[in-house]
Amino acid sequence: MTTSDAPATHLLIINAHEPLAWVLENQRMAFPAGRSQQSLSLRKGDELLLYTTRGCFGNPTRDLGRVIGLATITSEVHTLDAPVVFQERRFTEGCRLRVHGLTPFREGVVLRDLVNDLQVFPDPAHWSFRMRRASLRLPDADAALIKRELQPLLKPYGSVVGDYSLKRR
Repeated sequence: MTTSDAPATHLLIINAHEPLAWVLENQRMAFPAGRSQQSLSLRKGDELLLYTTRGCFGNPTRDLGRVIGLATITSEVHTLDAPVVFQERRFTEGCRLRVHGLTPFREGVVLRDLVNDLQVFPDPAHWSFRMRRASLRLPDADAALIKRELQPLLKPYGSVVGDYSLKRR
């Protein structure tokens, strides 16, 4: 296997609670129309670090952007038979995931605390600009650092997934 064939690690950036609950409950990801070039960079076998933005739970003054889970893509990204719709926004591409673990609700690795140590953010003062996308491929060293911070916080998927449901905000 060449380096280009090796599985990559991506931050999967989720900025709203309803899509987050859908992703976690269905172990699937859907990408918005017009983002197919970005979603096609994801491949079966790639690893995902699930990241929730400050605004994901509707209170950006209380919540912080956190890496909350670890998953693997288990299917190729493909055009969905029927789009997934959240608040009138259509998500037309998708793939299946296997979520390996989640942090307890409103816990996780606060990404801004690591920004100065991550190569993916060459200009730490403007790091949030790079987060305005569905996913962000991470250099190997960045992925290793985030996973090292995340690992002690992870709980088995089944023991915490219900805490992320739409009923709990």
